[in-house]
Amino acid sequence: MRTPAKSLALALFVLPVLVHAQASIEGTVALLPARVIPAGEARYPGAPPSPARTEQPLAVVFLEGEFPAATNPPPMARIVQKNARFIPDILPIRVGTKVEFPNEDDFYHNVFSYSKLKSFDLGRYKKDEQPPAVQFDKPGIIRLNCEIHEQMRAVIVVLDTPYFTTTATNGSYRLDHLPSGKFVLKTWLDEKHVREQPVELHDGDRLHLDFPAS
Repeated sequence: MRTPAKSLALALFVLPVLVHAQASIEGTVALLPARVIPAGEARYPGAPPSPARTEQPLAVVFLEGEFPAATNPPPMARIVQKNARFIPDILPIRVGTKVEFPNEDDFYHNVFSYSKLKSFDLGRYKKDEQPPAVQFDKPGIIRLNCEIHEQMRAVIVVLDTPYFTTTATNGSYRLDHLPSGKFVLKTWLDEKHVREQPVELHDGDRLHLDFPAS
């Protein structure tokens, strides 16, 4: 006769066989050189200038292929305006995502984009004011600016895939919970630097793929 303890032990033994071990990819992207962002004067009296700083451009890494349609809307994303900067200054999102742009400085900011994919202007607003979130419903690149602080820049990378990440400042990345199949792994540094590698994934794969400088 099978006891409860024996039944539990058998279930625990069988369970790992029934659960798919999804794949992962990690590696390093050769990033673009660090750039110096010069100080910029504000465009109206009384507003503080943007301080000079050194900035390491990051890259977006994503898996491109055929994926099931999303059953739920993507979670809200945000780009914060703080210390006269957009944080983060590169944001990958899935198509359909709404992004909010809170102002956490004690002075006015503005967010606008003249990108053909999505043109908008949220106007000037203070810390205690909240403009409406903006939804991005087409894949592509959106470049952001602040009308008050001309040195403030950011990029939104709108992707038609649920599998993406941003590199660390040393170029390292990791993508987890990937499905099986044949895909293309891509990295976006800017419009002139997009690299790709074909990849075939199986359950349990742990791949290492680097993107050297081209």
